[in-house]
Amino acid sequence: MPDATIQSIEFAPGRSLSIETGRIARQANGSTVVRLGDTMVLSTATLSDSIQEGKNFFPLTVDYREKFAAGGKVPGGFIKREGRPTDKETLTARLVDRAVRPLFPDGFYHSVHLVNFVISAGNDYDADILAGVGSSAALLLAGAPFQGPMAEVRVGRVDGEFVINPTMQQTAESDMNLIVAGKQDALVMVEGEADEISEDEMIDALDTAHVAIRKLCNGQEQLARAFGTADDFEWTQHVTPEAAIEKVRQQFGQRVADHVRAPYKKETFYAGIDTIKDEAVEALVSDDEDGFDAGTIRDAVSAVEKESMREMILADGKRVDGRDLTSVRDLSMETGYLPRVHGSAIFTRGETQVLGSLTLGTSKDVQPVDEVFDDADKSFYLHYRFPPFSVGEASYLRGPKRREIGHGMLAERALRPVIPGQDEFPYVIRINADVMESNGSSSMASVCAGSLALMDAGVPIKKPVSGIAMGLVTDGERTQVLTDILGLEDHLGDMDFKITGTRDGITACQMDIKVAGLSREVLAKALKQSNAARMEILDAMEQSLPAPRQDLSEYAPRLTKLTIDPEHIGAVIGPGGKVVKSIQKETNTDVTIEEEDGVGLVTIAAKNQQDAEAAIERVKQIVAVPEEGEDYVGTVKTIRDFGAFIEIMPEKTGLLHVSEIAHDYVENVEDYMKVGDKVKVHLLEVRDDGKMRLTRKPFLDKENGADR
Repeated sequence: MPDATIQSIEFAPGRSLSIETGRIARQANGSTVVRLGDTMVLSTATLSDSIQEGKNFFPLTVDYREKFAAGGKVPGGFIKREGRPTDKETLTARLVDRAVRPLFPDGFYHSVHLVNFVISAGNDYDADILAGVGSSAALLLAGAPFQGPMAEVRVGRVDGEFVINPTMQQTAESDMNLIVAGKQDALVMVEGEADEISEDEMIDALDTAHVAIRKLCNGQEQLARAFGTADDFEWTQHVTPEAAIEKVRQQFGQRVADHVRAPYKKETFYAGIDTIKDEAVEALVSDDEDGFDAGTIRDAVSAVEKESMREMILADGKRVDGRDLTSVRDLSMETGYLPRVHGSAIFTRGETQVLGSLTLGTSKDVQPVDEVFDDADKSFYLHYRFPPFSVGEASYLRGPKRREIGHGMLAERALRPVIPGQDEFPYVIRINADVMESNGSSSMASVCAGSLALMDAGVPIKKPVSGIAMGLVTDGERTQVLTDILGLEDHLGDMDFKITGTRDGITACQMDIKVAGLSREVLAKALKQSNAARMEILDAMEQSLPAPRQDLSEYAPRLTKLTIDPEHIGAVIGPGGKVVKSIQKETNTDVTIEEEDGVGLVTIAAKNQQDAEAAIERVKQIVAVPEEGEDYVGTVKTIRDFGAFIEIMPEKTGLLHVSEIAHDYVENVEDYMKVGDKVKVHLLEVRDDGKMRLTRKPFLDKENGADR
């Protein structure tokens, strides 16, 4: 076994993780094993020696897989091999990708593959943050040309105190769950959720995270020095030549600047840029030895477009669509648009529009979770869809992409803190957020549409939630923060910072930064500016629908929950489900039974109150306990020589002995009653084994006038 180099890093007082290299996966360009508690992640970095012909982008691929064997588990379901990535695995891979990608230089087109395997899953710590640290260390050891190292940490807050990389138990008790990535001098990515925290609390959390991130970056550098790094990776930068940009600037710079400042509409703006590119290609492409091809000229026009747009923002405080820096685009919203769904809303902000629809289900509709670190079923979930027509593309529909999964989870996290608990509202809630058109932050529009759909459905959410995307343009000396960014401003700007929240605080955020550093002052300004925009959107939402509707849709199931003694669960279900099936058939309801925390829970879903009450009565009869000394009207179920068995409650039968049928001697039981007859009886005794002894004698004179 080869010797390994291990670096222990104290990232918080008294708390450490370790990074190991040189033991396994040695044919990758760089490989590490990061350990925190009993949780271990293998991270590898592999770089291609050559560039695939025709590629003009950075082909970074990040994979993250949680092996069930790492936690001593076998995958659920029929197939016992891990298949397509779960949402958790996809989201974790995105966290690493978004932190690493901006650290590579422009014009680097070699393929880079980062693979992260969870090889040991402890009970205390999740592995997602370890993948970020391990990937960075693997790239460092590989000699990759990235501006690292970087590190990721989780920030929680328990009893008012920040906790870096909390245990899973501490995370469950925390009022925030943020994953923050950064390097020595700057933060580069933030993602997470919170229970209505303030902007100042958010900044304090990020500051606390950055202290730990610096320690983890220092530890990676110490590991690299101790083990040794590969030679610097040899590569050639592929960027648009400055000479080509200067040519375009001289001949078409004013055209581009005028177009950027002209009245804006998405399709005409991009069509106009395409026209300028076509004209520039016709005028400037040359076959001379020092000439430029069509692709280079088009890239040069894009570079000049970026210069013009950024200068207009920095110098004039104006944006391509004519807004100032803090304005939110025109808002429009409508609820109750879809007649048969349980709740719906259309939310439009400028040229971004989302149709939100909500479905209320029973406990059978939960989203099962089968993961290494989590197996708690979800009763609230949001699915986001970004069809190609939303941006005018003729493409195809397939399964959700990583971006769709990520945006959907951000919107789900934003709304989760205001969703009522199952004890208050015992429904499974599913939101569909379908993007109808997009030009900037459809994920934030999904939050607003989802919030309105919840209220339209009558879900008693605690408060409405809105969201906004903030941008940034800076040249190092001048800085402008933008509210409600367009797609173009996201693409050509320096930051995409999405913040959601109620009137009382932040519920979720997602931040990606492209610049080297972001000062505390700029971050505070962006958060303050976002707060004003969120309040403006909330004002408009409340004008459209001020509060959740009082009544559910007529098409939504009516749910009633009963608690029963868990000992009676078997009686309600019956042998082979016979009893519960009969209840459902005879009352036209859907009945589910489960045990939770030592209590039996019966959930009844019905289309109307009459059916619900009928099912409730049936269940109550089954779980009721017969009491000695009480009178009952029962049904004759079976007749024997020694008496009759009378069902006095569903599934509860007692013996009416021949001696208790009449005052006189009874020779033939069938002379007194037949199977199916209703008989009034008195419960004499309930024995220890549950058997019951009945009598009919107290009612004979009243019913017949005389003894038979």
